[in-house]
Formats: sequence, C-alpha cells, structure tokens
Amino acid sequence: MTEARLSERSGAKERMTMKAEVFLPDDYRPAEDEPFMNDRQLEYFRRKLLTWKQELLNQSAETIDSLQESARNVPDIADRASEETDRALELRTRDRQRKLVAKIDAALRRIENGEFGYCEVTGEPISLKRLDARPIATMTLEAQERHERREKVHRDD
Repeated sequence: MTEARLSERSGAKERMTMKAEVFLPDDYRPAEDEPFMNDRQLEYFRRKLLTWKQELLNQSAETIDSLQESARNVPDIADRASEETDRALELRTRDRQRKLVAKIDAALRRIENGEFGYCEVTGEPISLKRLDARPIATMTLEAQERHERREKVHRDD
C-alpha cells in the first residue's frame, strides 16, 4: 500500500475521532466529485450501518417474542410439523441476520479505524455505488469477482 494511501487513511481516522458531530443533510448522498471517504461520507455510511443494525435487532426481538408465543403443544401432527418447519426457517433467517450484524459491527470498526471504503485485498477505494448498495463490502467489485471465481474453482474439485 502506498504511503499516500496510508496517510489518507490515518487522516480519516483522526478526523473521525476529533469531530464529534458531522452535519449531514437529510438528502445527502455520497458523490464521486468530493474527496473519497471525507467526514460527510463516513458519517453517511456510519448512520446507514447503525440504522440497518437497529432494524435487524428489532426484527430479532420480534422473532423471540413470536417464538415464545408459538411454543404451544399442537395435537395435530400435520399442524405441528408445519409449525416446526416455520420455526426452523425463522431461526435460520435470524442466524443469517446475526452474522450480518457481526459484519455491520466490523464495518463500523473500519470506519473508526479509517479503513472503511478500501479493498482489503488491493487497498484501492471501493466504489461509492457499491458501498451504498452494500456498506459491509470489504472488496472492490473486481476483487470480489476474482475471489468468487477462485472459490467456485475450489468448490468444484
């Protein structure tokens, strides 16, 4: 990684720790014509990640309440099987969301460390469009595609 990129990252980290509150208009969207991972962009992604995490945690709490309510003894074997299938599907979905919350936490740590928005493989900036669509992304689209191709090759063996 180049010295300039390292300096840019450490500068982003210092800015995030020095500034407690960054003004962000409600209609703000990161743009390509502004400095990459400036304070506003970092704050935009931080808020986006926190909102997403809160939604997932709220859904998880609803699932727990729902599962506790449905924990009843159903005498009909077909109804019981259907209820168990629904419960298993719900738990599998929540497990995936639990893993997603861990990825969101990791992305929030990268924001704090000044590493957010940069590919973990190449060190290059990840496109703003990709980050907006998937703020937990850790690789550029090209690096992700190479990774998935390699994964597919090894899986087929």
